Amino acid sequence: MATLTEQLAAMRLAAFGDGTKLGRIPPDSAAVMHRVTAEQRASGYRAAMPALGSPLPGFALPDTAGAVVDSAALLARGPLVVSFFRGTW
Repeated sequence: MATLTEQLAAMRLAAFGDGTKLGRIPPDSAAVMHRVTAEQRASGYRAAMPALGSPLPGFALPDTAGAVVDSAALLARGPLVVSFFRGTW
């Protein structure tokens, strides 16, 4: 039986391709994704990223309903986890 890592790699390959085949991503969307990824890598953004475990600066962002949520208010209620992801929806 394949390991979880191998199963996830196979799922990623089927969904997104390996750069030569596009899987289920439309070709124009895949081209944009590959271009933006290359631009991000070339920008050197990793050197400016906070280290793992570093405090995140305060922020105020809209939630899914459009209400602005302040990180300080959330932290007052307990630990806070922030997740960043991109999508095409």
